[in-house]
Amino acid sequence: MSTITQLIHSIPVDPQTGAIAVPIYQTSTFVQEAPGVNKGYDYARSNNPTREIAEKIIAGLEGGAGASAFSSGLAAIDAVVKLLQSGDEILAVDDIYGGAFRLFDKVYKKFGIHVNYIDTSDIETVFHAITPATKLIWLETPTNPTLKISDIAAIASIAKANNILLCVDNTFASPVLQQPIALGADLVVHSATKYLGGHSDLIAGVVISKTPELAQEIKFYQNACGAVLSPFDSFLLIRGIETLPLRIRQHNQNAQQIAAYLEQHPAVDKVYYPGLASHPGHELAKRQSKGFGGIISFTLKDDATAAATAFVTATKYFKLAESLGGIKSLLCHPAAMTHKSIPDEKRRAAGVSDSLIRLSVGLEDAEDLLADLEQAFAQQPVPAKVTAAV
Repeated sequence: MSTITQLIHSIPVDPQTGAIAVPIYQTSTFVQEAPGVNKGYDYARSNNPTREIAEKIIAGLEGGAGASAFSSGLAAIDAVVKLLQSGDEILAVDDIYGGAFRLFDKVYKKFGIHVNYIDTSDIETVFHAITPATKLIWLETPTNPTLKISDIAAIASIAKANNILLCVDNTFASPVLQQPIALGADLVVHSATKYLGGHSDLIAGVVISKTPELAQEIKFYQNACGAVLSPFDSFLLIRGIETLPLRIRQHNQNAQQIAAYLEQHPAVDKVYYPGLASHPGHELAKRQSKGFGGIISFTLKDDATAAATAFVTATKYFKLAESLGGIKSLLCHPAAMTHKSIPDEKRRAAGVSDSLIRLSVGLEDAEDLLADLEQAFAQQPVPAKVTAAV
């Protein structure tokens, strides 16, 4: 059975009514037959049939023992950090998503959890950074926004040898392209707002656990802390997942064409996309993923905030907005938007320069997207105009 057939038929028909779409159980509580005797549900924070189905589908996609759905990607990250205690250390990817950095630095730091930011694409760096306090390795691969690739299997071996948990933020790749648990990760997180939902109409996060024991721990924090995904957003998430493989296929195809175009443009200094042979992680990405995704970052030769601002406000089809992974193409200026919470010195050291622009390539016709980028470049003071290769 193909992946897409398996996915579609993992979404159950409602056993009570025969409804082919998952019903929205928009209820806060459930009537009990006697104290503590119920049909598997007592209070909707603890469990809800719509959310439960979404969690089972995603756990299956990632090959995990269980999943917990949260009200945002950051709430999912927060649940993972709650597995730690004061005095523990996290080894985290250096060009980390700004929201995760803010959570680590502004919230958990004061509770005694230290974070050491390193280049996880270098295995030797990971190996030598481990200390007796290290209890969690935090990967994004590809990273946000410079799309570094880390060797999940190799780092999983290091983590296992040192009794350290490995968590992979798989948002950029999606389970269609990459399955970190199969490569040795203990936990996987998603901002399900992005590719899993796919339509820019919900906020959601998910944690998938390798073992039933870890799944139970995360489920405890989901219930105890209460940042659960609503029934309606669970329904939207299921509906988005139904078309995930088809969407990812088109995201990949469009992004590959656009990355090739950007690489030869005279106004572009550097292109970050694992699908290009020039990317340092290209061969590794080919081994551990089934595709290269729909996110591209690039820097301008005019390495100034003003140049990047001028470009991101000149496009028509690429809409200037936070977020990514939807059917409509988006772009952003990370230094001023998604990564603004990271101190400038640390941000630049991680490769997030003032002129770096991140594209979330959508499902529009590639020729139209290339033409949009071309007209935006034409408004900039570049050495020469090139014609989009379509």
